[in-house]
Amino acid sequence: MLIVMHRDATDAEIRKVMDHIESLGYRAHPIPGSLRTAIGITGNQGSLHRAEFEVMPGVDQAVPVTKPYKLVSREARDERTCVDVAGVPIGAGTFTVIAGPCAVESRKQLFEIAEQVKKAGAHLLRGGAFKPRTSPYSFQGLGEEGLKLLAEARKEFDLPVVTEAMDSEGVKLVEEYADVIQIGARNMQNYSLLKAAGRARKPVFLKRGMSATLDELLMAAEYIYSEGNYQVFLCERGVRTFSMHTRNTLDLSVVPAVQEHSHLPILVDTSHGTGRRDKVPALSLAALAVGADGLMVEVHHEPEKALSDGPQALTPEMFRKLMADLKSMAPLLGRTIES
Repeated sequence: MLIVMHRDATDAEIRKVMDHIESLGYRAHPIPGSLRTAIGITGNQGSLHRAEFEVMPGVDQAVPVTKPYKLVSREARDERTCVDVAGVPIGAGTFTVIAGPCAVESRKQLFEIAEQVKKAGAHLLRGGAFKPRTSPYSFQGLGEEGLKLLAEARKEFDLPVVTEAMDSEGVKLVEEYADVIQIGARNMQNYSLLKAAGRARKPVFLKRGMSATLDELLMAAEYIYSEGNYQVFLCERGVRTFSMHTRNTLDLSVVPAVQEHSHLPILVDTSHGTGRRDKVPALSLAALAVGADGLMVEVHHEPEKALSDGPQALTPEMFRKLMADLKSMAPLLGRTIES
């Protein structure tokens, strides 16, 4: 159920409704809007009596929520959410670009790439310190040393950092060094990890699982929300199909579907979505056209020598051209790409 407060409801009235919800043994989730606050209720096993809340001071109405994902649904919040990442907006009509290497390999490699993507107009820096790989013999990342290098690069180039956590302990480390906790596709339904991210104080970037449905993606986001972290944005990164011409099949149709059913921002990872650098630029422009809130792309100054996912990494020159093309195309679609 969703408790919608009056536009002029006081903080005390909102607090009293929340206290009442919690006195019943449930959890209250305040969802501020531009005009009024709503309060989501989770933890109830059955239906609640609307009148019990509608008679309380400051309450406008109590609305049953039919979706299984109660807090991330459009029923809970009709306005699109904008997530603030160290001053960089994700959502709210802007188009945000996250760029950088798949994996942090060295200080020299990271700083060279960070400088290039910053000059080209990237808004956030990506780079893996912990790398879940299909083969146990592949490069697994530098761990905490990689996180320290990312923190150095953030300070040097003024780029907030996005990096993946693979377990609860990793969440604490990423929260210490980075600005966004990424949950990778392989961990989308790692519920203990989702709960740990939900208790963190940093935004969470949740990537769609390789075979996940729309509802499964939104239910994973609900796990994070249910723990009290309301700074969540999503990522389409391709799903596994019978097709062999690309690494994955990029499902751009999920972007408007997410926006229809949820208020959360959604970005598109065209690098993992294709696995081929020659396909990344065209599909990145398509992501802008279909209404995505941004992109995540991999960039490497020497992709042929990359320790992870070299074939899908753009060169700095390709990334500069992509950013120029995106900025030329955005006004035609009524979109904004901040410089």
